[in-house]
Amino acid sequence: MNRTELIFGMTIILFVAFALGWFAYWLLHRFTRVPGADTGELERLAQALHEAEETRDEAIVYLQQREAELANRIAQTEAELRAAMEGLRNARSETEYLRTQLENRR
Repeated sequence: MNRTELIFGMTIILFVAFALGWFAYWLLHRFTRVPGADTGELERLAQALHEAEETRDEAIVYLQQREAELANRIAQTEAELRAAMEGLRNARSETEYLRTQLENRR
């Protein structure tokens, strides 16, 4: 085999490889292409997903605010309960003191 035949043979092999690669790309592109109707559906679904995520984020913020508000209310209620219990304890001790004073006078 001389030099010219080698170059011609390599040229044919490279051309066949290129043709097979291009054909494989064309087949892949042909079978994986998304039709126009499906593209519109995908865009609609993407928009709906975006709106759902925004709604979820708003709900999370609302719940966090509500949770903080309720925690504040619970803290206030517990403080009021402690104050009421302290007042009741003081009233009972004062009542007991007044009873003993009354019994001592008799």
